[in-house]
Amino acid sequence: MAATHRVTAGAVVAAVCAASLAGCGTGTDTSREGAHGPDKAKPAPAPENAVRLIGDGSTAYTGTQPHLPRPERLKAGQRPPQFVVFSWDGAGEDSQRLFSHFRKVARDNDATMTYFLSGVYLLPEDKRDLYRPPQHPPGRSDIGFNDARGIADTVEQLRLAWLEGNEIGTHFNGHFCGGSGGVGDWSVADWKDEITQAKRFVKTWKTNASMATAAPLPFDYDKELIGARTPCLEGRKNFLKAARDLGFRYDSSGVNNQVWPEKKQGLWDLSMQLVPFPGHTFEQLTMDYNFMVNQSGTTTQGDPSQHKRWGDQMRDGLLQGFYRAYHGNRAPLIIGNHFESWNGGTYMRAVEEVVKHVCTKDEVRCVSFRQLVDWLDAQDPETLRKLRTLKVGEAPKEGWASFLSAGPAPAPRGVPGAPAVRP
Repeated sequence: MAATHRVTAGAVVAAVCAASLAGCGTGTDTSREGAHGPDKAKPAPAPENAVRLIGDGSTAYTGTQPHLPRPERLKAGQRPPQFVVFSWDGAGEDSQRLFSHFRKVARDNDATMTYFLSGVYLLPEDKRDLYRPPQHPPGRSDIGFNDARGIADTVEQLRLAWLEGNEIGTHFNGHFCGGSGGVGDWSVADWKDEITQAKRFVKTWKTNASMATAAPLPFDYDKELIGARTPCLEGRKNFLKAARDLGFRYDSSGVNNQVWPEKKQGLWDLSMQLVPFPGHTFEQLTMDYNFMVNQSGTTTQGDPSQHKRWGDQMRDGLLQGFYRAYHGNRAPLIIGNHFESWNGGTYMRAVEEVVKHVCTKDEVRCVSFRQLVDWLDAQDPETLRKLRTLKVGEAPKEGWASFLSAGPAPAPRGVPGAPAVRP
């Protein structure tokens, strides 16, 4: 994956805009300009990389996403790569510029990531009543809404992130945790409604924010959206049923040990994981918020004299979990974060140090959830079954070559991991 993410901001925006003048304009359909009646010759098919605006032009089809590696099926006796997924809940760009900062961190370290977008981050405050949250009055959101500058900045980061090979998932909308009407009480129908609205806000941000001349997001969100993490990891039971019906491919809302994933209700279970918590006898969830709660409670700006120590605890815990897998069962390491400066930004420092430490190591692939599930889907099911027999930190006693010595069944043509069709 080395050297596959060297894309400048100017180049990627130009690529979207240059492919179609309408892509950076009002979204008006100009495809029939110059027509002179029914005898006009049919136009040639659009090239694969042509921009095709969707709806009001908030999104567009621009072809296959760049910088996605082709998943390959493991060969007999081959040791699996060590996957690491860095994911961000409620991803948006604000005055802290953490979204843009971590895009650069990813590029500099041969990594791609998953950004779980909150739909209300693309909805202006004066249009808040367009959001009708399940079991709450219209216009209610526990994380607020956005303004024109915030929407423009967030859209820019989403656009560039996707063009660099990162994934745009969803963190839904109003982030209702606990209490009456919280996501833990939502029905399957409630979840489907919430997902529909999250998609709608992405597909109509130009209209809602009155930004008709802005460049579109370069993807079809109905196809791009294949996974999520629920607010506060709540409401998973009914969410999984809704997500399966809507064609999602994975969920990252659970809690699990560092073992190889399996499918639940038709979706890959890519749960958050428990890793060592330095200085404690119990293990900790791989998320900045959970480290914070076990250090400073719900106070987001605790004792400044402890900030460095707390960040070091998170960094070292994640690294211990990484090496436990890297030298053990090679189970993917799933890490979750928020673009927040809790406790002086110490958790952002910790995550950045982990990215820089692990992502350029041999046989390590820092990938998005999409890339991980593409790889999982490409594998022989028997190989995955064997991998799931390994416990936390357990390397095969007989070595990888012997453990996975049986030749995997060849992948059928046309599925991820299959040999390319030769002309």
